[in-house]
Amino acid sequence: MKRIQIKTFIASTTLILLFLLGCSDILEEQPRSIYTPEYFKTEQGVLGGLTALYAHTRDFYGSGYYLSGIQSGTDESTYGQNVNNDSKNADFSGVGNLSSQNNPFGAIWGVFPSINTANGIIENAEAVGTISDALVAEARFFRAFDYFLLVQNFGGVPLDLGAGELLFNTSTVRTSVRNTVPEVYTKAIFPDLVKAVADLPDASRLTGSVNKTVARLYLAKAYLTYAWWLQNPNNIPTYPEAPRTDPDGHDDNWYFQQAYKLAADGINMKPGSIGLLDYFYDVNEGSNDRNKEMLLYADHTEASDIFNGANVTGWGSGSSPGNFGGWLATWNYTEIRSADSPGGSYNIASVGREAIQPLGRPWAGFTPTQETIKNTFADKTNDSRYDGTFTTVYRSNWQRNGNSATTLYNANDLPVQMDDPMLTFVNTDDPAIIYPSDAGKSGVGAGTLPGRADWIVTPSGISRLMYPGLWKLGPYRTDNGNTLGQANVTYTRPFPIAKFSEFYFVAAEAAVKGAPTSAIDGTDGSARSLINVIRARAGKWRWDNNGKAEKVEDNSAAMIAATPATITIDYILDERTREYYGEGIRWYDLVRTQTWESRAASYTISGTDKGDHTPVTVTRTIPKTAYLRPIPQGQFDAMEGDIGGYQNPGY
Repeated sequence: MKRIQIKTFIASTTLILLFLLGCSDILEEQPRSIYTPEYFKTEQGVLGGLTALYAHTRDFYGSGYYLSGIQSGTDESTYGQNVNNDSKNADFSGVGNLSSQNNPFGAIWGVFPSINTANGIIENAEAVGTISDALVAEARFFRAFDYFLLVQNFGGVPLDLGAGELLFNTSTVRTSVRNTVPEVYTKAIFPDLVKAVADLPDASRLTGSVNKTVARLYLAKAYLTYAWWLQNPNNIPTYPEAPRTDPDGHDDNWYFQQAYKLAADGINMKPGSIGLLDYFYDVNEGSNDRNKEMLLYADHTEASDIFNGANVTGWGSGSSPGNFGGWLATWNYTEIRSADSPGGSYNIASVGREAIQPLGRPWAGFTPTQETIKNTFADKTNDSRYDGTFTTVYRSNWQRNGNSATTLYNANDLPVQMDDPMLTFVNTDDPAIIYPSDAGKSGVGAGTLPGRADWIVTPSGISRLMYPGLWKLGPYRTDNGNTLGQANVTYTRPFPIAKFSEFYFVAAEAAVKGAPTSAIDGTDGSARSLINVIRARAGKWRWDNNGKAEKVEDNSAAMIAATPATITIDYILDERTREYYGEGIRWYDLVRTQTWESRAASYTISGTDKGDHTPVTVTRTIPKTAYLRPIPQGQFDAMEGDIGGYQNPGY
């Protein structure tokens, strides 16, 4: 698993060369290797630059290396059985070392060329005469979007790329000065997003392009994050060092209030084409991608190599801008074995690698902790989100893999047919389970329960080798036919970046932090009423995903009744995991709320060997300096002169 694409990109960041890294199905523009001011003074130049801004999100959203790194080390996940240094280095459990050289977050530092592209559009588009404020606002959104990512990961970052703060640069620059966190927020992020909210249309000009609602969400999130930074309840250091005061004279309470107001506006003022879906399952179901709840995504398509950003048939290389994040969340289920006769040799692969959402290509880079499965998703009966997040039942597909047998034999030598469960991660521990001490007949070390034909793994048996897969990020294709399909290419689905449901969480979090509340879309606007909108939706079932059957149930009343009377930040964080598990946003939640050390200090998991189902509690050591990521080595390799003091402390 090489990260050539990341290293190459990092090497160009300090030089401020403007690469168009790919195309998008948003705009059909020809790729260019470099932009000039004159080019941005043409309509083609502005549209080409905007296409590049949408395309650059695919360099990290959907990258398996970035996703495994950003997931590992949180209270959601840890590293998987595959020797994946990105997840091990970020786990803080003593198995790796996060540094400028070992850095899965380098792709985020690599957004500076895209920032410069946005600078060029903003600075030069007026000269075209036909470019609307709304189009320029898209560039403003992405400049703020990139700076928001940078400041959350690295602290203060440069606003001057060589020609002056927020100005388009065309010359080679080998020096750099970092601005402070307050400067990045108040000079770049907030002004750009305020202008984007004002100038963007309510409805997207094209499928997937940003609109007023998206800008409101990001402004609300930026206000919320900055408010926490100003408050700094756990004394987390910042860098470059700066006082926790706002240049505009506001305090943290003011920013919490602004976050609440923007989130309330986002909910109350949404156009009819935007909003919550009726069922959680539908938010992440592949045939329903680009739905009204999905506000922003890194787009991919099955229709074209060019607009997908990677080949759509054949063998995927596992490199950006391809979408291979789901690979790293998938264990090697293809080693499950069955027999062709009762008591026969268990040497038939009954679950082949298939391009369907419950399966996909296995790379085993990161796994949910046992606490995630047992505690976070404790309610697996009323709450649909466990079933709508994970693959827990692995079904046979041997006939689509060239085996014409009508019946095979599985656990307890019982017969199974096509599409029957071959292996199941059951919801509760069962003392009757019998595990082998090695791979056993199942081929993967799974256990048996009396009378069941499927191999069994209990919650306490989940290991780095074998764990529920991440259904929500699995592949979806329309060209499989009666075959396993294109199971080895990167996925052709859009990778989620932001969802409308986040408005409810932002408003609830701001309310818990003291923001005055008001009525929001049929609720009283309190944190509990807002969280209950999300929980009520989670209680509605139309489909049993792992049961592969219709299931019409409405458990909303039970979900609401189980909501505590007093909502805390910890409860909101629990709900956010249930809603967004595995999407690469958890670290940002923990760092924003300064709860990373407390919530992710330890976890339980079994080992990497087949047959190892002995839970081990692992302790993490997370220093406060780790709240900022290391700046990648490529930045320093490209700089000249004194670079002392540029790297974040602790690295």
